Amino acid sequence: MQATVKWVDGVMFVGETGSGHAVVMDGPPDHGGRNMGIRPMEMILLGVGGCSSFDVVQILQKGRNRLIHCIAEVSAERVDAVPSVFSKIHLHFIITGHDLKKSAVERAVKLAVEKYCSAATMLSKTVEITHDFEVIEV
Repeated sequence: MQATVKWVDGVMFVGETGSGHAVVMDGPPDHGGRNMGIRPMEMILLGVGGCSSFDVVQILQKGRNRLIHCIAEVSAERVDAVPSVFSKIHLHFIITGHDLKKSAVERAVKLAVEKYCSAATMLSKTVEITHDFEVIEV
């Protein structure tokens, strides 16, 4: 896996992935940015949310659950020091579907966050990662 990050101007960068996708990263105005893109630390949260959501959906689909939506709300706390690393990350999954069993969703979320999500596993070495979920029946 490879990626390239190119400086554009000020504190704006364009990240390009080996798979051919790009994203703009920028800082807030008080750090010299123009607020034109995602902050790099936000990218990490998106990565954890995306990676674990991918696994939740895969596990539920393999179990033949009738899944309609999966939303991961990711929140984090950072230390008040430099570097301002994450101290806590919380993933809240909102799973919508037909005839979903709470036990199946609970199992999928636990396996995704604690076993299969590479990003969560990597970060859990230094960050407290917690998770919960809610099921919405339609």
